[in-house]
Amino acid sequence: MLTACTAAADTPPQPTPAPPEPVAPRDPAEPAYPGEKTNVLSQTDAERLLHNKGATLQWIDWDTRGTAVVTPSETLWRLRAAQSARDGKGRLILDGALLEVGEGYFTFRGTIRIADTPDPGRMCEATKTWHFAVTQNRKYYRLREFEWCDYLTDYIDIYF
Repeated sequence: MLTACTAAADTPPQPTPAPPEPVAPRDPAEPAYPGEKTNVLSQTDAERLLHNKGATLQWIDWDTRGTAVVTPSETLWRLRAAQSARDGKGRLILDGALLEVGEGYFTFRGTIRIADTPDPGRMCEATKTWHFAVTQNRKYYRLREFEWCDYLTDYIDIYF
């Protein structure tokens, strides 16, 4: 028994394993961890998003808005938006979750995809956390990452 005890004393202590990293959900609109919820800090801005007046990408059309639908839930609120060019060329899609709605802003974890606009064959798509904000008392939230794809400036707006 003494030798077993001596052998254990000669073995260096093993480090405690690190906890696993949070894994991003396959669907960015799904909670990344148990209990994740949309954090609503501004009821006014929540109402603006729930009753929004559509979405635009300047390359497609400023005047004819696409749709934007916010679906509230007990966990994360979902945002889905789309705009298509009248001639069928050019498309904008947003799909994901609202993480936080604050005074004059919201954060969105999801996918933004721009296809065939302003040039045929252009394809931009990324899934990450995005930031939208109201500036200069405008009546829309604008994506704050302007040149996220190929150095063209994309103005993506959600109107209220």
